[in-house]
Amino acid sequence: FRNHVFFIAHSKMKLKEDMSPLLLQVFRSVIWVYSVITFLPWYLLSGASGSQAHAKRVKARSVSRNPAGPYRAVSNQLKLVSLLHEGVDTLDKVFEYAVVHFPQRDCLGTREVLSEEDEIQPNGKVFKKVILGDYNWLSYEDTFHLSQRFGSGLAALGQKPLCNIAVFCETRAEWIIAAQACFMYNFPLVTLYSTLGGAAIAHGLNETEVTHIITSKDLLQSRLKAILMDVPRLKHIIVVDKKPTSWPDLPRGIMVHNMAAVQELGSKPENSKSQPVPSDIAVIMYTSGSTGIPKGVMISHSNIIAGITGMAERIPNLNENDTYIGYLPLAHVLELSAELVCVSHGCRIGYSSPQTLADQSSKIKKGSKGDTSVLRPTLMAAVPEIMDRIYKNVMTKVEEMSSVQKTLFVLAYNYKMEQISKGYSTPLCDRLVFRKVRSLLGGNMRVLWSGGAPLSAATQRFMNICFCCPVGQGYGLTETCGAGTISELSDYSTGRVGAPLVCSEIMLKDWEEGGYFSTDKPNPRGEILIGGPNVTMGYYKNEQKNREDFFVDANGQRWFCTGDIGEFHHDGCLKIIDRKKDLVKLQAGEYVSLGKVEAVLKNCPLIDNICAYANSDESYVIGFVVPNQKQLTTLAEQKGIRGSLEELCNYAEMEKEVLHIITDAAVTGKLECFEIPKKICLSPEPWTPETGLVTDAFKLKRKELKTHYQDDIERMYGGK
Repeated sequence: FRNHVFFIAHSKMKLKEDMSPLLLQVFRSVIWVYSVITFLPWYLLSGASGSQAHAKRVKARSVSRNPAGPYRAVSNQLKLVSLLHEGVDTLDKVFEYAVVHFPQRDCLGTREVLSEEDEIQPNGKVFKKVILGDYNWLSYEDTFHLSQRFGSGLAALGQKPLCNIAVFCETRAEWIIAAQACFMYNFPLVTLYSTLGGAAIAHGLNETEVTHIITSKDLLQSRLKAILMDVPRLKHIIVVDKKPTSWPDLPRGIMVHNMAAVQELGSKPENSKSQPVPSDIAVIMYTSGSTGIPKGVMISHSNIIAGITGMAERIPNLNENDTYIGYLPLAHVLELSAELVCVSHGCRIGYSSPQTLADQSSKIKKGSKGDTSVLRPTLMAAVPEIMDRIYKNVMTKVEEMSSVQKTLFVLAYNYKMEQISKGYSTPLCDRLVFRKVRSLLGGNMRVLWSGGAPLSAATQRFMNICFCCPVGQGYGLTETCGAGTISELSDYSTGRVGAPLVCSEIMLKDWEEGGYFSTDKPNPRGEILIGGPNVTMGYYKNEQKNREDFFVDANGQRWFCTGDIGEFHHDGCLKIIDRKKDLVKLQAGEYVSLGKVEAVLKNCPLIDNICAYANSDESYVIGFVVPNQKQLTTLAEQKGIRGSLEELCNYAEMEKEVLHIITDAAVTGKLECFEIPKKICLSPEPWTPETGLVTDAFKLKRKELKTHYQDDIERMYGGK
């Protein structure tokens, strides 16, 4: 198992070429002849030399010449950018600008549900499967009128300007319609993840004192209904679905309305409208909270506009011919920012969900088409968890190919890796070998954004090669409107997050305890501080945290202390190398970065997810591992062990075998001896936001994981 053909060599991330040396030599000779014949005409006609020079140029510099910074993009050394268009300084104006310029263009698209049915699985579980039709589209003008009427209707229901209103809803067209209505009428929008627990939802609603909430029938039934008694101020629930129209069993004093009925109410003579100003709060976004109860981040109109201005600048030729697929939670800053970038440029947004994204997705009936196949998007944002899943699924499919197909794929993969590392393209490989893989995301993808968590170098390179498009890896936080850095699309290096956006600047602050200093060689290192007009107004009703995490400099600019450790490379690009909260000191005094351990080990095909854990009273690291079911079953068969996934995970012999493979992966990944987990426990259940063990962006919730695995921690450390 450990010598499997598809383990990726860490140094070059190449796939192992498991074929006879003679055949390999023949293939390389053919490639060499093909390259010699085609290289010169291609090089001269494609402008490759210019692209290479562009990718290698310096992208950011320290404006103070001090290695600590602040670092700014070379194009904006004198001043940061805060507006897309002169005078368009609030979000309602951004949308109005798009409506004026693209009135009849498609704006928001939703697939029609043709039928639903229950499908019984071999294990007895019942999965709901759907057959979906084409996308139905609302134009920019349609969307504007629906938003205007909805805002007017909310005002008729007693919603007042500058008074908070909540949206607790899945990612869908109605979410954006509701948000645009709130921006127009100056209702600060409180966003909550649909996967938050009941206590966290009630906390957010009570802290922001909302009287009106926008939700869906599913979430009202499954999440909200149980906590309504704990939210005494709530008076109006607006359900975005058409049915049902009546809701029995709700507490007295709460009225339920359908979105269409509220829009009908708003179509009567217009209710008074309060124009927002740039400094007004547009959104109070509750973070998913990897530690403690979620905090509400206050984001002004000017903050969001600065953030989307910076992001848009990194996407070349962004225009009304682009199609974006929206499926990540809109309550997450990455998705909201991405969709607002698209709306501001007249793109169309087709809605999807993780369960219907591709033909193979869990809710799509076999033989029918997933959303990417129908929509054929050109733009997509993804969290690394989803890209890792795509990567492992494709590699599993490759393993099942015939030996000839497998050999061709591996040789083409490695050839293309060599070419793109030199800045060259491979049109023939793309057409003959990778077209089928590319079609998994519709076949039209030109830009993939990655954010929310670090993306492994192996997965990033895989997406570059197999989907034939650049992966723009970015770095930002809710507290900075998701904006900080994004790598340029011409930069094919891995493991970095790019240069500061034109709206941001970055400083490095020395962290003595961790041993990171701006004077370090060869690269300055330290805690990342982000400054600029995109830095938000702080946490809602939490002055203590505001004093700890935010500050204003002598020039009146706001800064946020991220707690992440980064280093700047010579070309002005940032690399995230550590996190202050992830650093644990072992009994003997060695410091272990848990995030670093996890990043290295997640490259192992056997691991779907891992949480490293260390106790300062102990001398070694342990780990909780969610294994890849297919790989674990194959390993068990090789060892003559049989059983269900749960039985395999509880079998001590399997723990030992998996630990051997993890140790090999750790050594290959150059982890220090004290960083390698000495004991592990296997978890048959995947960690999803619904389990409460990871956030909506699939970041680990260390506190909850520790509580969940407390018995295993005691066993692994106590030797029981």
